[in-house]
Amino acid sequence: MSGRVIEAGGREVEISRPDKVLFPEGGITKGDLADYWARIAGMALPHFRDRPLSMERFPDGIDADGFFQKDTPEHFPDWIERVELEKEGGTVRHVVVSEAATLVFLADQGMITPHLGLSRTDEIRKPDRLVVDLDPSDDDFAKVQRAARRLRGLLDEIGAHPIVQTTGSRGLHVMLALDRSAEFEEVRDFAGKLAARLAERHPDELTVEQRKAKRGDRVFLDILRNAYGQTSVAPYGVRARPGAPVATPLDWDEALSEGLGPRDYTISNIFRRLGQRNDPWTAIDEKADSITALAAALAKRE
Repeated sequence: MSGRVIEAGGREVEISRPDKVLFPEGGITKGDLADYWARIAGMALPHFRDRPLSMERFPDGIDADGFFQKDTPEHFPDWIERVELEKEGGTVRHVVVSEAATLVFLADQGMITPHLGLSRTDEIRKPDRLVVDLDPSDDDFAKVQRAARRLRGLLDEIGAHPIVQTTGSRGLHVMLALDRSAEFEEVRDFAGKLAARLAERHPDELTVEQRKAKRGDRVFLDILRNAYGQTSVAPYGVRARPGAPVATPLDWDEALSEGLGPRDYTISNIFRRLGQRNDPWTAIDEKADSITALAAALAKRE
């Protein structure tokens, strides 16, 4: 199989073995994945820029073993931006996506799913995103939607401005845009108290129990990604599941609509949706929340 060159943002990126099948069900190839990133880049880049990225790579396709990689390989071209983060015992150099060509290049490297940091490189210890991953014990998406409705209700009570996306897997991510006035420790503490409060209100439906064996059929309110050096699946990120589903930002009416499935949007149909409505996350930073204010409001509701 010969290579193919894709032009992206003024750069030419060679895709080796573009006919290599990455998603056997549907026959989606590496070239298809690279084309997706070239096409979606204009929508996705505002969500990616200035954030450390971790790569979930499946060079031999999703039916083979994949691996999670944070450190940037030495052979990556110089024009790809990096940022160095501290870790226990050293540092790690993450890719930073600042242009469409980087996304296309990463597809050539077998990256299926990009995961993004919740802070930006200029204030790396002060997150501008908070995420609660609504993780179900089974494929009953209706219970995930009910959990999202419960969480949105509590966030509305304390004056927050929640946003939502499908994960492209089984659940939903409910997120907040933050004003970067707090560091990760304060954000994680608030997220933990928020999740605990919600689980106390609805103990038969929701849990903060980390051990799967103790969750039963309840939805897990996972706040563990709200920490320095952690990442969360990117908006418009492709998941390593049959059909190449896409983590898709939604309006709340869409997210809670009857009949929606967590993997409804794929690289094959996402552009039809985007042709009918704008990215619902375009202006989310205009309503960035203060963790200090939200924590005070939550405490008053005890």
